[in-house]
Amino acid sequence: MLRFGIIGAGRIAHVHARSISQHPAATLIAITDPVAEAAKNLAEQYNADIATNADELFANPDIDAIIVCSPTPLHIEHIVGATRAGKAVLCEKPIAMESSALTPLDEGLEGYDARVMMGFNRRFDPNFARAYELVDKGEIGEVEQLTIISRDPAAPPKEYIAVSGGIFKDMTIHDFDMARFFLGDIKEVTAIGQNLDPELASTGDFDAAIIVLKNAAGKVATIINNRHCATGYDQRLEVSGPKGSIFADNVRETTVRLSREHFSDSLDPYLDFFLERYEAAYYRELDTFIRAVEETGDYTPSIADGIAALTIAEAAAESAKTGATVSL
Repeated sequence: MLRFGIIGAGRIAHVHARSISQHPAATLIAITDPVAEAAKNLAEQYNADIATNADELFANPDIDAIIVCSPTPLHIEHIVGATRAGKAVLCEKPIAMESSALTPLDEGLEGYDARVMMGFNRRFDPNFARAYELVDKGEIGEVEQLTIISRDPAAPPKEYIAVSGGIFKDMTIHDFDMARFFLGDIKEVTAIGQNLDPELASTGDFDAAIIVLKNAAGKVATIINNRHCATGYDQRLEVSGPKGSIFADNVRETTVRLSREHFSDSLDPYLDFFLERYEAAYYRELDTFIRAVEETGDYTPSIADGIAALTIAEAAAESAKTGATVSL
């Protein structure tokens, strides 16, 4: 039984707490959050203790692993603190707000057994994982093109966007990791940012983007993002090669289709948000993390994957600003 502590009590912490409660080999020991009421509400829901701060979790001998759900600027501090305390770590994305903040990570982990897995949960989505399995088996030959579509139902609050690090680090970073999952290391990044929603203009950030990534072999990934989508949480993926194509379509509540005199094949709407769309992915991510701690020692996605995705995000931001392709 792996015993967990969670840093943070926001919406993503609720997702992880639910996954822990559903897993037969996991139990939630304690939660900490600077907002005492948030920590109290989540802890009571799962019969967990409340810790005063992260250091208290690190010092707790009854905790084996830490899930880091704190704000991004604190991720490195919490990864280092948990590792030095001998805990395994599952950290939410991104690993840091900028690459210049990574130095304390290298220095802090030197000489320690860093058992750290990054929370790129989409690798564990049953649909995307199956698509990758088929690619890995050579079903479509060598990958030539990858298309990822990721559109949110609605934008988060402007106050959140202002501290999020921007669309490429906050939203697209999942797609950057997915592109690397299928294509390996990326060598060129070209991005076009869009401002489609006047309500978000004051954030100084893009609210939509199209990004083209190319690896050393010339394989290309196209990523399409938008912070709003009238039909719900639009999450699709297509991989094509010389022998065929693989499609991972949107997930709906049911597979029922309705046809009448004025329309045909009407389907349920897409699932409303990432909490529903990726519930299975978060559970499979937790299961993989537990097996890494107890059996395999394979903490993938790794710190290196987190750094690579952040580097691509920074390159995309530069490209969108300058209009030039950025080489990595």
